[in-house]
Amino acid sequence: MNQSSNKLRYLKEVALLFLRIGATAFGGPAVYIAIMQRETVRNRHWLSDQEYLDMVGAANIIPGPNATEMALYLGLVRAGWLGYAAAGLLFIIPGMLATLALAWVYVTYGSIPEVGWVLYGVKPIVIAIVVQALWDLGRKAVKNPLTAIVGIAVVVFYFFKLNEIALLFAGAAAVLLFQSGQHFIKKGLSSLLAVPVIKIPAQILSTVAVPFSQSTLFFTFLKIGSVLYGSGYVLVAFFNSEFVERLGWITHHQLLDAIAVGQITPGPVASSATFIGYLMGGWQSALLATLAFFIPSFIFIALISRIMPYLRKKWWSGAFLDGVNVASLGLMAAVTWELGRAGVIDWFTIVLAITALFLVFKYKVNSTWLILGGALLGIGYKLVFK
Repeated sequence: MNQSSNKLRYLKEVALLFLRIGATAFGGPAVYIAIMQRETVRNRHWLSDQEYLDMVGAANIIPGPNATEMALYLGLVRAGWLGYAAAGLLFIIPGMLATLALAWVYVTYGSIPEVGWVLYGVKPIVIAIVVQALWDLGRKAVKNPLTAIVGIAVVVFYFFKLNEIALLFAGAAAVLLFQSGQHFIKKGLSSLLAVPVIKIPAQILSTVAVPFSQSTLFFTFLKIGSVLYGSGYVLVAFFNSEFVERLGWITHHQLLDAIAVGQITPGPVASSATFIGYLMGGWQSALLATLAFFIPSFIFIALISRIMPYLRKKWWSGAFLDGVNVASLGLMAAVTWELGRAGVIDWFTIVLAITALFLVFKYKVNSTWLILGGALLGIGYKLVFK
């Protein structure tokens, strides 16, 4: 009876947490991963920093939206398969519903409502949350001079526009090779170099639009969800290749609006899929597109969860994971720098960012309250001074 009661308590805890994160978190994968780390590791102690890092590394080397995959992982760890389903669905649904509402307004009135005031106050807050997560996770990921060098190299090469997945596997290979010794280098180098890097699909130019069908919509989103690597911005290339160039179902302007909606609504940026689906066929197509896009993540996480407990038991898989972890944090740091340049732009946002840094490091203030506070302050500032 007590065990059953604990299971229900854990399931409720998972459901409420990921519903709240899905309804209030803005800013893209790096921000969501930082918020989840703060809530599940720092505040609730569901798992250690090292276990969380291993999850981040695993999520980065399989296709699919990383933030959603982390939600699935964490729900599974805390409350089993019911927690897995609850965390994934409740993280996705709030953003999907918000996107549906904006898509309806967009189709009905031809524009997106003004939301810049909210984002103006939220962006500096999420920078502080990410910085705190980078600090916590970095102390575990940077285990020696080698991992420090790999992390710094990933940051540098990121700004030279190298492929994110190439950087992840290169970081993993560097740590693995240096830790393996000369014998392993001779035996394993050729196989490591043969690891394929998923590339953005080439645009297939189409002079005639393909007639719309629900089945084509479903399988196209299913394909994208099965091969998507990298940050939310990579979605632009995939969606452009498929829906603008190949199928001719939407325009470049509509695509950019879809990506913008994914960024200004809570939850995963990939809710852009919902918006595109609505543009092409109403709410039924929006739900179908969302389902198809996220199905692969549920499958991949269910499969990889079986091998996660064994990854640290072999020295070579542990070394590989160490490399992926520090490379992932390098990418996260680079993205944070870009977010900071876009979000901390004047005296008010500088004050917000510094205040948020103080609150997260000194008092461990809940992320949701910080984000809501930033949104309200941003609106208030714009009303008074604009």
